[in-house]
Amino acid sequence: MATPQEKLASSLEALKELQDKTNQLVIKGNDVLGDTHTKRLVNSGFLQEVLRGWYIPSRPGSEGDTTVWYASYWAFISSYAQSRFGDEWCLTPEASLSFHAGNTIIPKQLIIRSPKASNNITKLLFECSVLDITAALPSQIIKDENYGVHLYPIAEALVYCSPSFYKDSAMEAQTCLSQIADASEILSIVATNGNSARAGRLIGAFRQMGRETIAEDILRRMKRLGYDVRVENPFEQAPAIVLPQADPYSNRIRLMWESMRKDVLRIMPKAKPLLATELILQQIDDRYVKDSYHSLSIEGYRITEGLLERVRDGKWNPQENAKDQEYRNALAARGYYQSYQLVKETIKQILEGLPAGLAFDRYHQDWHFELFEPCVQANIIAPADLMGYRNHPVYIRGSRHTPLPERAVRDAMRTLCELMKEEENAIVRAILGHFVFVYIHPYMDGNGRTARFIMNSMLVTGGYDWVIIPTERREEYMRALEIASVENDITKFCEFIATLLK
Repeated sequence: MATPQEKLASSLEALKELQDKTNQLVIKGNDVLGDTHTKRLVNSGFLQEVLRGWYIPSRPGSEGDTTVWYASYWAFISSYAQSRFGDEWCLTPEASLSFHAGNTIIPKQLIIRSPKASNNITKLLFECSVLDITAALPSQIIKDENYGVHLYPIAEALVYCSPSFYKDSAMEAQTCLSQIADASEILSIVATNGNSARAGRLIGAFRQMGRETIAEDILRRMKRLGYDVRVENPFEQAPAIVLPQADPYSNRIRLMWESMRKDVLRIMPKAKPLLATELILQQIDDRYVKDSYHSLSIEGYRITEGLLERVRDGKWNPQENAKDQEYRNALAARGYYQSYQLVKETIKQILEGLPAGLAFDRYHQDWHFELFEPCVQANIIAPADLMGYRNHPVYIRGSRHTPLPERAVRDAMRTLCELMKEEENAIVRAILGHFVFVYIHPYMDGNGRTARFIMNSMLVTGGYDWVIIPTERREEYMRALEIASVENDITKFCEFIATLLK
């Protein structure tokens, strides 16, 4: 007779076989695994029930951790809606525009439109819910390539979204307006359906975006068809920058930077006169042990100051000491030391005249590589895994913010490099360089440590001290970054860093 451990192993094998075959994050347990395997995996903590019959993979002991749910959320929505409505469902125009603008933040309540809907609210995990409403679908449904959710086309969503969307979600509206190639995309909808009021709102929106040609084309042709068009500006204020017709994620980052930099300049303290180069470099050396202790501890490594001193003094040797070779924390400490030294050399170059934004562009990938070079030497990581940015999705533990899909990372990082080189103010480069970097999350690991190196390299070359974020304030630090990512509000992060600069 099989032991309980053998039975559990059998169920885990069935789950692995299903995942290897289908690559599914969302599982209709009884339908694909059977009742026995499903109950066993739920009871042991390897499956978590979203609602009756629907499950997501989990880890025993992770109850209350939102990470798996947030990572699975959009896959669940697609599978659940497809199961209930077939192909006849779609997000609202407003939610569709957010998706098209690169905003995939997990909402507390999502609305799904379908002619088959029953106007019910379905409660999900962690206070999330889905409201399905009986409503017509757009003329065409766009299927998102990353998550499979059904969306309005951008032009149709811009026409039919509520007027308040342009005020409440101006960044998303501006990002989507920038993706409209010419007036015909809008005219094919408003002229056919006689939407003169909606046409007037879009004409005003395009004018505010600096896209006069599209605005005038829509106005002229609507009048030629006999419509009385009254132009209105749906935005509360004009966008500060003119966006190119480009990747929506890059446009969103440009809008965030322009919007947030005003709060950075308002909140952050003024710079002090720069010290002599040798004094700044000595300050960086003096802070190594304390900085690396806290920075690595924030990331979950158990580091002692004694270990850090061994690493700095060259006494750590994985080739001759088997215990060190097995010690994951020692590998992290050695990598941090190597990266720290390279950051210090970069800072020296900036102080000697290399533009700070150009230094970031040129060296940030080298800083990241050095963090994990000891793992390469120990044959834990393949060298190819550290060449360039990530090629896989990544999620932030407990965060409603979903970092950019891998296909968008390169363009987004190119945009960040451009913004860092264009920005003249050191404190803006420091604060927004850190935030936007973790918002993009360009690597599978090491994003937080690299972001703090970015911030500090900009601070010390701009008349500020090197900032050490205490591990005791980790939750406050992470919460401030979450607010910036989810609510587009950088003030809490600015206020947090400002307390460390005093």
